[in-house]
Amino acid sequence: MGDRKPYPSDVSDEQWELIGPFLQAWKTKRVAVSVSGQPGDYDLREIVNAIFYQNRTGCQWAYLPHDLPPKSATYYYFALWRDDGTDQVIHDLLRCQAREKVGRQE
Repeated sequence: MGDRKPYPSDVSDEQWELIGPFLQAWKTKRVAVSVSGQPGDYDLREIVNAIFYQNRTGCQWAYLPHDLPPKSATYYYFALWRDDGTDQVIHDLLRCQAREKVGRQE
């Protein structure tokens, strides 16, 4: 997270332990390149924090705070994960883990 003050919507360390390795593997496998042709230089945790912030507050993408990654990078990953199903895979993994944690079937 760097030196910025955390937002209430930020992903916790425990949550990041669950999804971080999956997203890092996704990025390594995909070799994410932005629309401008540059490799993704933003920390994926900060991208997730920006997506969570936008989702929780309902703000316009362009109104993301300046201490989070810019709208262009945040929306790029959001749309990419939505379109390639990465968001649904993460959702399914977390649901299965939550169900197992309370002793229910996946």
